[in-house]
Amino acid sequence: MVMDGEERDGGGETAEDVIQAVESVIQSAASFGEYRRTQRKECYNLLRRMRLLLPLFEEVRELEIPVTDKGIDWMLELKKVLVMAKKLLKFCHKGSKIYLAIESEAVMIRFHGVHDKLTQTLDDLPDELCISDEFREQIGLMVMQLKRARKRTDTQDIELAMDIMVVLSKKDERNADSAIIERLAQKLQLHTVEDLKMETITVRNLIKERGGVSAETYQQVIHLLNKFRQLAGMEVTNVVDEPVVPKMLKCPSLVIPHEFLCPITLEIMTDPVIVASGQTYDRESIQKWFDTNHKTCPKTRELLPHLSVAPNYALKTLILQWCEKNKFKLPEKEASQGQESSSTADKEEISSLVEKLSSSQLEEQRKASMKIRLLSKENPENRILIAQSGGIPPLVQLLSYPDSKIKQHAVTALLNLSIDETNKKLITREDAIPAIIEVLKTGSTEARENSAAALFSLSMLDENKVKVGLSDGIPPLVELLQNGTIRGKKDAATALFNLSLNQANKARAISAGIVPPLLKVLKDRNLGMVDESLSIFLLLASHPDGRQAIREFSFIETLVEFIREGTPKNKECAASVLLELGSNNSSFLLASLQYGVYEHLVEITNSGTNRAQRKARALLQLISKCEHV
Repeated sequence: MVMDGEERDGGGETAEDVIQAVESVIQSAASFGEYRRTQRKECYNLLRRMRLLLPLFEEVRELEIPVTDKGIDWMLELKKVLVMAKKLLKFCHKGSKIYLAIESEAVMIRFHGVHDKLTQTLDDLPDELCISDEFREQIGLMVMQLKRARKRTDTQDIELAMDIMVVLSKKDERNADSAIIERLAQKLQLHTVEDLKMETITVRNLIKERGGVSAETYQQVIHLLNKFRQLAGMEVTNVVDEPVVPKMLKCPSLVIPHEFLCPITLEIMTDPVIVASGQTYDRESIQKWFDTNHKTCPKTRELLPHLSVAPNYALKTLILQWCEKNKFKLPEKEASQGQESSSTADKEEISSLVEKLSSSQLEEQRKASMKIRLLSKENPENRILIAQSGGIPPLVQLLSYPDSKIKQHAVTALLNLSIDETNKKLITREDAIPAIIEVLKTGSTEARENSAAALFSLSMLDENKVKVGLSDGIPPLVELLQNGTIRGKKDAATALFNLSLNQANKARAISAGIVPPLLKVLKDRNLGMVDESLSIFLLLASHPDGRQAIREFSFIETLVEFIREGTPKNKECAASVLLELGSNNSSFLLASLQYGVYEHLVEITNSGTNRAQRKARALLQLISKCEHV
């Protein structure tokens, strides 16, 4: 029994005080609700375990004997651990989505720290706290679960981290690469203007409040945030240093009326227009929003019945009057509306071209497919119009034509169209993947390269990763990696990386003989594909067959070379691969020691990137354990 007035000798806290404090911590943590997607599973698991402790304190309340000092000390220690857990849950509830994704490993280490402390505290449950055998069994089961959680990593978090790594290290930006940005924006729930405004504020707070954020991580967060802002039609700025006011405002004391600012860019509007929801935006900003396949109002998020806009003459007059009164000069637009629309084809032209794709005249089909390829290359609106005009089915049919030029134009047009998320599904529905794989096997050099890029883009949909693997698409990609041009090798590597996020496809890539050509690409530094190659090796190293295939080559020596003299990113990637290999088989670590890896790992712990330092420290710990065995 716990008496309200029962105090400890020499202390002011009663057992009831401590119980109430612990219950308050758990209930407060439970009130957070949603968590960032990257750590959601870990957060819910940790919160569930915290809640499971609540009956323990109910049982302590019902004890018929007073709680001893040792029992109160134990509950106070548990409270400290639960406060640490609550802080971590709060960070995963309110923190920057981009930071939590980029630093997912560091955040996972914090979870492991909480798990370790919670495990240790529960293991030390004193006998003096006379709780029932049934509850002690539940505590023992929780300790076992916590120890298992220490060894497990969420597959979804790994995929996100890999996507981010590819985006941040990408040198050859191609149309298909924008698909990975779109996928990241969707997964991190940063695809609306409101989401991105909130994230911008969160990033500012992160930089100001957390001194532990490195300059490198800061730059990566800003870089990715600006990519997402660009995708949503927002202006790319230095989102941390610059205040949320128009950049052309020279005099800080001059405040522009809020209603004159575009809700998307927060810049004064030069050409205000009204959309179907009744909201007003600057014409250029809302057009960018529509061009990226958005059909909603950025401010209200409601689905718009049409995408037509009407000039807001009244507001424009007020803005001009205000500018004249305050001697404020409106910024001039770099491109006129006429220039902007010149790359956009009208519906009639596109419908006519789609009809010609099915013409009986070969030359007419060739010209139409080439024109559609060009129209779909840069302009997002054209991609939507081509699909809406029924252009995808005839393009898929053209993939099986004997004319090499037609096949080349058709597969490239499908690559361009696949950048649009809706079009990915439409292309898949037409059973295009087997036909694209056939072009990959038999087409011209350019057609094969663009087929690989198309498979990469389509495999952004998880079901297509499976479909490409089952359609025998991986062996020709491995062949392109081995014998293709520089661009072909890059396209093949990017596609193989994305496909190998699927466990079954790892085995298929290994069976297709990916290791020798990938090792060759890795060693050829002129290709500039070191990080991409190491990223694929990291995926292969997580598969038993991959580790066996790697063992047959002089891979460890090459890995140590990059750890010794690679770029900071090279060292980070190489250390990650060695850690994956060494965690599963100590013979890889012993081999690396023979090539002198130890001193280079020590050096990385002092001067490497944040991620490289963590990997190097983990490797040194593993090596230390090996030496004690």
